[in-house]
Amino acid sequence: MRYIYALICLLLLMSNNTNTMALKSGDKVPNFVLRNQHDVLVNISDYIGKQALVIYFYPKDETPGCTAEACAFRDSYHDFEDLGAKVFGISGDDVASHKKFAEKHRLHFDLLADVGNHVRNKIFNVKRDLLGLLPGRVTYIIDKNGTILEIFNATSGANHHTKAIEILKKVK
Repeated sequence: MRYIYALICLLLLMSNNTNTMALKSGDKVPNFVLRNQHDVLVNISDYIGKQALVIYFYPKDETPGCTAEACAFRDSYHDFEDLGAKVFGISGDDVASHKKFAEKHRLHFDLLADVGNHVRNKIFNVKRDLLGLLPGRVTYIIDKNGTILEIFNATSGANHHTKAIEILKKVK
């Protein structure tokens, strides 16, 4: 029993061990550059001043929860377009994995490859889920000027797309 308690404490410490402060509503979105599923560099600063952004971090391509989340964003893609927002999904999977995932599920938005999870861990400081066992699932809604309007997380991304749409409708 002591070993289980010690393991849980260690996992909690690891999940809270970060070098940067967590982002919050009102902060400016940090700049980063990652490759998308087409192996094209995407610089997030290219979108600031032009359109709102929805950036969601998810654990892994082709897992049931992540597939459901991506398909929900896909099914609402035109709603995001109508609201002038660009959607980006980010995970630690590589470009090839993202390409296969996007093609299989007909995803119309960019999946960004954060191999090594540098953007997730060091720039956005996304906490791990489930006692530190899984990469966190967090969605950031960012206005046209690059200000973070809202951040929400959950082990399931089932309703992240609807929350994002509601927030974007309020600021349009």
